Amino acid sequence: MVYQFFPFQLLEDNSLSTDFKHSSSSALPRFIQISEFLVREIAAGRLVDGERLAPERHMAKSLNVSVGTLRKSLKELEKIGLLESIQGSGNYVRQNQIDGSVYAMFRLELLEGGGLPKADILDVALYEKPSDLPEFGTSKRASRVRRLRYLNNTIIAIEEIWLDQSAGVINSIGISDSLYQYYRTHLGLWISRAEDYVGICKVPFWAPAAFMLSPGTLTGFIERFSWGSEVAPVEYSRTWFDTNQAYYVQRLK
Repeated sequence: MVYQFFPFQLLEDNSLSTDFKHSSSSALPRFIQISEFLVREIAAGRLVDGERLAPERHMAKSLNVSVGTLRKSLKELEKIGLLESIQGSGNYVRQNQIDGSVYAMFRLELLEGGGLPKADILDVALYEKPSDLPEFGTSKRASRVRRLRYLNNTIIAIEEIWLDQSAGVINSIGISDSLYQYYRTHLGLWISRAEDYVGICKVPFWAPAAFMLSPGTLTGFIERFSWGSEVAPVEYSRTWFDTNQAYYVQRLK
């Protein structure tokens, strides 16, 4: 009998399993991390419709989590229609529209596909909106978050997010790897849609040394406007991504 095992099991350093076991203070709950990773593996086509997953005890061992934690993750996939559990047979992937994921609008993937998004916070503060920002929101002030982005353990991007003060103020306490999750749980804000504009731009002066591209280097660039329930967008972000490490991916179904 052949079971579907995950690509991360092939990593010699087993780094992804270690990540699930040792989470940072800003990480999502472990069972959400695992479910989000699997969502992105399905979206990337590395887990395909109809495939049978490995037995739960084997999966739990490879991820360094308990069977109970794994089962909570699989339940999350069942809720959004990406997994079917058949009594006495196992768990099967069901390809579906990727809705309900906190990373449903995160479009960067590793060159080989997928990858669990993570982030290091570089700076969080409330500022007057600078003149170089496009118009968004209704306030003169906005929370600015600068972050270093990872997929699995690979640094892939730096980003700068501005949230209009009318939508709430971002506090560094309680902020998580998913800002959309933070918006929902701390600000009562649900991002309903977003528009992306993709091009190239020079890496900004504030890029940390850990980002492999030096300031001034041309690289992939994404500008995003995001809406809540208001007519005007409440969030503006810009992301510089390393094209040697990641693609911007949009799938149409």
